Amino acid sequence: MAAVRRFRRAGGTHLFVATQQYGAQPPASVEEYEAQFEQTERLAKAAAGEGVTVYPVIAPYPIDLLDLSDRLGLSEAVRVQESALDLAGRWVREQRAVALGEVGRPHFPVTPEVREAAESVLVHALEVARDVACPAVVHCEDLDAAGFRGLAELAARAGFPVTRLIKHYARSFVAPADRAGVVASFVASRSLVKQSLADPGPWFWETDFLDDPKRPGAVLDIATIPRRAAQVATQGAEAVERLRIPFDQAVRSVYGLAPVGGGTRSA
Repeated sequence: MAAVRRFRRAGGTHLFVATQQYGAQPPASVEEYEAQFEQTERLAKAAAGEGVTVYPVIAPYPIDLLDLSDRLGLSEAVRVQESALDLAGRWVREQRAVALGEVGRPHFPVTPEVREAAESVLVHALEVARDVACPAVVHCEDLDAAGFRGLAELAARAGFPVTRLIKHYARSFVAPADRAGVVASFVASRSLVKQSLADPGPWFWETDFLDDPKRPGAVLDIATIPRRAAQVATQGAEAVERLRIPFDQAVRSVYGLAPVGGGTRSA
């Protein structure tokens, strides 16, 4: 909550809060994932009490698959993750969350069997997101043009609209024509902020803020984006207009939400 207050003081008004692992080990059952989602919901409500609008984003974290496969076996790990995704979809349908995320695959080398299993879980996630009509926020390796095309092909395989597929933690700027319709959420470094401002969108900025006492400020501090926006706004009216892309237009087109003051309404 101290981080949320710091965000608000910097001018921040709206947050997407993704579920995380809160215990010593990843959840090993649907019931444990439900408890994790409920903890995220409590945190989101507490953050909203600090005067910001909060959008919860929930799903079993894709890297959990590795730990689960060691503990339960790969096939059972896939079953648990897919069942937890079904639960997350019900939460979206009940308007307790706005998107499925993070979903995806490991961002580091794994065995072909694990890679195949992770991609099958990702396709299931996209099918659930398709059925409940919400975005999917994808965790995976950093992508080049070929990688974006591959992600778009997975979306097509699941019948999921690529325009609602968000590449979380995009660390490299790839031109919009090379993103195959996938929406990039750029890490809000100074260089990527500068590059993205010339992009017609939709795209987002993010901090991937962890609030980990052992890694203060990681990945970027929670107040980074309102501070970057304030800096951009000093460049004049045209620059201010560009800020509408991540903070208004992309939220409307990708999430179907309209950020309004201290609350939200359907777009």
